[in-house]
Amino acid sequence: MKLLHIDSSILGTQSASRELGAAWVEAWHIGHPGGELSYRDLVADPLPHLSGEVVATRFGAAAQSPEIQKLVAQDDAVLAEFLAADVVVIGAPMYNFSIPSQLKAWIDRIAVAGKTFRYTEKGPQGLVNGKKVVVLSSRGGVYSSGPAADFDHQESYLRTVFAFLGVTDVEFIRAEALNMGADKRAESMAAAHRAIEAPLPLAA
Repeated sequence: MKLLHIDSSILGTQSASRELGAAWVEAWHIGHPGGELSYRDLVADPLPHLSGEVVATRFGAAAQSPEIQKLVAQDDAVLAEFLAADVVVIGAPMYNFSIPSQLKAWIDRIAVAGKTFRYTEKGPQGLVNGKKVVVLSSRGGVYSSGPAADFDHQESYLRTVFAFLGVTDVEFIRAEALNMGADKRAESMAAAHRAIEAPLPLAA
């Protein structure tokens, strides 16, 4: 089994999503000692914003320069890494009600027509089957319920993207209220860690 671990928080060792992602991967290794792990830090090694020249190559245009050829090769490698993984674990903090731009740049590399989805007479069809995605979600406030729920364009966006690609097994482990006092932060992080320590449904 192959696991792809993605981090996107800019906060380094202070990051809740990085802490939770590392804990999830450690728990997974205990249950899958022979599993293969790939890791991509989208902050330490960021992907550039998607360009029109690169997108044009997806529709058959020839790469016009060595720089574009390099970017296309990078995009192909990112997509291949995603497709090869049986499990994808994503550390995804909420920034300004959505996801980090670094994570969005990665999503732009895996959402590729003809590769991970296609258009049919009945509408778009996801082509990514049999993959599990686990999102370690961190948020400074409370967005899972209450008056701020309508401002959640982080988890709702990720659910939409992966459903569009055909991924039906998506799990969220959430730590929120992290900026609402030390006690609430500690309580939320402890609850998230307990969820990680529970038996993981990853037999395949």
